Amino acid sequence: MTANPNAQDLRRARVLVVGDVMLDRYWFGDVHRISPEAPVPVVHVSKQEDRLGGAANVAKNVAELGATVGLLSVVGTDEPGERIDALIRETGIRPHLHRDAGLPTTIKLRVIGRQQQLIRVDFEDAPSHEVLADKLDEFRTLLSDYDVVLMSDYGKGGLTHIGPMITAAREAGRKVLVDPKGEDYTRYAGATVLTPNRAELREVVGRWRDEADLEIRSEKLRQSLGLEALLLTRSEEGMTLFEIKDSKPARFDVPAQAREVFDVTGAGDTVIATLAVTLAAGFDLHQAVTLANRAGGIVVGKLGTSFVTPEELFTNH
Repeated sequence: MTANPNAQDLRRARVLVVGDVMLDRYWFGDVHRISPEAPVPVVHVSKQEDRLGGAANVAKNVAELGATVGLLSVVGTDEPGERIDALIRETGIRPHLHRDAGLPTTIKLRVIGRQQQLIRVDFEDAPSHEVLADKLDEFRTLLSDYDVVLMSDYGKGGLTHIGPMITAAREAGRKVLVDPKGEDYTRYAGATVLTPNRAELREVVGRWRDEADLEIRSEKLRQSLGLEALLLTRSEEGMTLFEIKDSKPARFDVPAQAREVFDVTGAGDTVIATLAVTLAAGFDLHQAVTLANRAGGIVVGKLGTSFVTPEELFTNH
């Protein structure tokens, strides 16, 4: 446990983020008429903005907290891949990007007219087996440079070898946090902490009747996967940590702290990034969960995909 934790403590944290990166591309413009070709608005695009998405946004959240962060992922040999690389370097993230000539870099293109999203167009495919195998080899060599590994799964194929990665990290004595995706959680077996939200957990354990039933189902899942803890993020209900304490199942509840919610975009990325940084800085799990919950409360009070600074995190704490 870190006594009297403060913002300076976060600077000693070293976090390796592994997962699916994407480019969030926005086209902004005005709408003055409906197309004669189809009943759709015509957008005259006047501004374009690119932002880091997926695991890259998680890594940026880590960087904003002052920690050292590396990002291991796969992009294509195309303009969006180059753009992601440039944005990563601007942010101070250590890039460990593998290139796949046959892979179009994942893009989420959003067309915005009059402050309203009119359409989202996705460009994506799975990386090749050869590139993923190379990523696994580099992952093993990088472990000595980082204290905590954060796996950010968006279901795009970048974490095909997550099982061997978790095993290698745990054998090296590193904590492994996983932001899960899909219904098959067996692939995350052996991780330190899993951080599903309510909808994601229901996909795996089913709908619970009450809090007692939730505890039973969560503990069964935690045991079956060999996790140290399961952290359930519950939006307006805060967070609940299911763990083992004094050889018995235990829960640790943290109430939500947001006074007013403006935008939940990217809040999950902020939460797991804060959890990773605080654990890497030496805080105990309860301290880390409390601060991650505070970070989530801060970021939903901001408009757009936002970040939390160390100063904000420890103000009035």
